[in-house]
Amino acid sequence: MVTVWLLFLFIFQGCQAQNKKGNKLNNEFKYTNHLITEQSPYLLQHAHNPVEWYPWSKEAFETARKEDKPIFLSIGYYTCHWCHVMEHESFEDPEVAKVMNNTFVCIKVDREERPDLDNVYMKVSRLLTGSGGWPLTIIMTPDKKPFFAGTYIPKHSMHNRIGLVELTEKVGELWKTDRAQLLKSANQITEALLETPSNKEEKLPGVEMLDEAYKTLRTKYDYRYGGFSDAPKFPSPHNIIFLLRYWHRTGNETALAMAEKTLQEMYRGGMYDHIGFGFHRYSTDSKWFLPHFEKMLYDQAMLILAYTEAYDATKKLQYKIIAEEIIRYVLRDMTSPLGGFYSAEDADSEGEEGKFYTWTWNELQTSLTPEEFNFVKVVFNITETGNFRHEVSMESSGSNVLAMNAVPQMLAERLQMSLTEFYEQLNSVRSKLFKIRENRVHPNKDDKILTDWNGLMIASLAKAGRSFGKHEFTEAAEKSVEFIYQKMFDDNRLMHRFRGNHLAINANADDYSYLIFGLINLYETTFKPEYLSKAVELQKILTENFRDEKENAFYFTSEDNSDTFLRTKEFYDGALPSSNSMIFTDLQLLNKLTANNRYEEFSFKLAKTYSAYLEGSPTAATFFLTGLDFYLGPTSEIVIADVKNDKDNNEFLSKLSKYYAPRKVILYFGDEKQKSALEKVVPFISAYNVMRNQPTAFVCKNFNCNLPTNNPETMIKELKK
Repeated sequence: MVTVWLLFLFIFQGCQAQNKKGNKLNNEFKYTNHLITEQSPYLLQHAHNPVEWYPWSKEAFETARKEDKPIFLSIGYYTCHWCHVMEHESFEDPEVAKVMNNTFVCIKVDREERPDLDNVYMKVSRLLTGSGGWPLTIIMTPDKKPFFAGTYIPKHSMHNRIGLVELTEKVGELWKTDRAQLLKSANQITEALLETPSNKEEKLPGVEMLDEAYKTLRTKYDYRYGGFSDAPKFPSPHNIIFLLRYWHRTGNETALAMAEKTLQEMYRGGMYDHIGFGFHRYSTDSKWFLPHFEKMLYDQAMLILAYTEAYDATKKLQYKIIAEEIIRYVLRDMTSPLGGFYSAEDADSEGEEGKFYTWTWNELQTSLTPEEFNFVKVVFNITETGNFRHEVSMESSGSNVLAMNAVPQMLAERLQMSLTEFYEQLNSVRSKLFKIRENRVHPNKDDKILTDWNGLMIASLAKAGRSFGKHEFTEAAEKSVEFIYQKMFDDNRLMHRFRGNHLAINANADDYSYLIFGLINLYETTFKPEYLSKAVELQKILTENFRDEKENAFYFTSEDNSDTFLRTKEFYDGALPSSNSMIFTDLQLLNKLTANNRYEEFSFKLAKTYSAYLEGSPTAATFFLTGLDFYLGPTSEIVIADVKNDKDNNEFLSKLSKYYAPRKVILYFGDEKQKSALEKVVPFISAYNVMRNQPTAFVCKNFNCNLPTNNPETMIKELKK
């Protein structure tokens, strides 16, 4: 096909992210485009480009039809490094903008605001090029039918890659002289995307799928540095959680060792911010050493879940410390005064990636005492010339990434310290450097608040609050729920994005399912029936408006969405769990908590749909497999009836917090008022009462219950059977 030959011959894939413009008055800029009235920091970042950007809107497509132009769609996000590079090279250049404006109607989309659009057009990129990334570049008809896809495109052709100027000129020529061929290609691409895959015989996946996933992860595993790839390395916390659950099911010590080593190596590396805490997006090398420095809220949430799960499984204090440090970062730097959580922090400051986070030899030497400086030299392996090189030039940067070059116990021995003394010195030095670093120019913050990512933070804070006995973590989760229900509903409809007191974009399946997951976790921490009730209400809306009854899976957008030509269903667990993976997990938990067989029915059908999807590639959805582990059981349902509403001093709950049993759910009531509220969501709870006027536990396996007990040890024995 001439179009494919012409337009894809030189495409090269790029990825990642950033920002660079502050807020200035409009009259200080030479150019202002249609993005100026938007709320997204990413779109506002481009509001003064000479490219005549439109947001995704009816106006943009009507203009394209009226002016008879194709659409140039650019999708990125605020902290994306290569998005910033493409903007600086091309979109800020008046000559490039002139060519683009003459040829296209140009649309900018923030993928975090509009994941529905990103999902559709990323499928286009993968169909046409075999891969995807950001910035995502799509050229399409005014009817939203794509005929070209790429990622980062340089200003001019180089290294056998077509440049943006040459591409624009060629598309403009074809639009005038051979439009029929472009339209034919667009229709073929659209038909390929709309084509329903051939139905395979659906079967319920079993334990063998868990075994296959473990074997695949073991094959991919890096035994030297941990993780499941060479370079670049992403944290993939749902792989870790799956391995911990697989170890719990099978007793396979290798699975546990793979999970632990990965968690430890990630923390020691430069991908972790050892001064201010929190994880950067990913490591550019195989050693977890040199990161791309942006920080994403969803990474923090998923990693808190992983480190907390590791603590629950092993009771090793190190994992608790790391999870609590990540939470300290989120509560300090990523929390709005209203209680919602911000989205991201940029990689760049003062026009340089990582400048805020790196240190020169002289900076450290002059900031610290000789004893402290020697400590930093040994622990973080700094050098006078800098311990990393620039990616492109490979020249020494002169700066140092702080990364521990050995495990804490070994470092303590080198410094002739006890482990306690080591951590005391480490905390002292970090505190000192943090105060110094606070005076630097900070990276910009993407302060939009997204329902789905907040749902994940609610879940992680609730889980950590429960596991570590930290009420402040639970309270932060509750405050976020309060914020969402006060600010992120429009006329009783859940919305996706809040910024600057401005609410927009209908909620998608991620928003609903992640928030449900957060509410369930918050219920099992606080045992306030209203959280379980809210989860049930949201699941009802999700099922009614997103479920495809024919294919027994959930669309990403609701049935009244008409923004794109395609409603997608997401199954792949990338940096985040897919909506269907999260929904499957939610359905398991709601089924066991409420005994509503409708959840069981939907779970069963969704699991069968996944079976065909995961055939030959089970690690494509390890978060789903965690839900499958729960589905396959055996599960435990525990009801605790108390004589007074005092869960903090309940011995049964205290024992359960110390026992790793991931395939369990807990219902609790402490008095008749709480029991009555719980009955509205869980009717069967009416049959449960205290025995001998003492706190009482009822342990059931798949709703097959043992005799009640007043003895916490007896409860644990029943769980271990």
